[in-house]
Amino acid sequence: MTTGAPTPTHPARPRRSPLRTYLPLGIAVWLVLEIWLLTVVAGAASGFAVFLLLVAGFILGSVVIKRAGRRAFRNLTETLQQQQSGVAPTSGGGEGNGLMMLGGLLLMIPGVISDALGLLLLIPPVQKALSRYAERAIDRRIREAAPGSVGDAFQQARIHRPDGKVVQGEVIREENPTTDPGPRPPLNR
Repeated sequence: MTTGAPTPTHPARPRRSPLRTYLPLGIAVWLVLEIWLLTVVAGAASGFAVFLLLVAGFILGSVVIKRAGRRAFRNLTETLQQQQSGVAPTSGGGEGNGLMMLGGLLLMIPGVISDALGLLLLIPPVQKALSRYAERAIDRRIREAAPGSVGDAFQQARIHRPDGKVVQGEVIREENPTTDPGPRPPLNR
């Protein structure tokens, strides 16, 4: 049966997100700017000074990543030991480990801008401000998630019991609730 509507010859492509559109351009601009700044520094000082700057950034970044990794592992083992002993784990001390690792990684990447951003991420007030901002942004995204999206998968219904415990679960709603038609016939093989 035909409806008179023409059939599309090509499937409709989904719209690209702005991040997917502009991220490659941003990375290319960043790389060109990094190379240009390294040549400016080499012209002002010397090529050997740029080499020492790159080696020092790599060594400092690896030390920062190693230290943050050790601290994260120590916090994890302390939390697991507290949970096994029945004591409520205390939160604290582990908030900036991810940002410290990111700062160390930026220090290891050759370039002046990445080194400046990496050093900025090692400052504790900056870490706290960024972690608060990221937490609020993620919470807002999850709250505003459209039904059926990935963010919607993280929304869960919580039932508070009288003893204060939280039982997590999902709420499933039927679109057309029907009355029970009675017993169903057996399946024939």
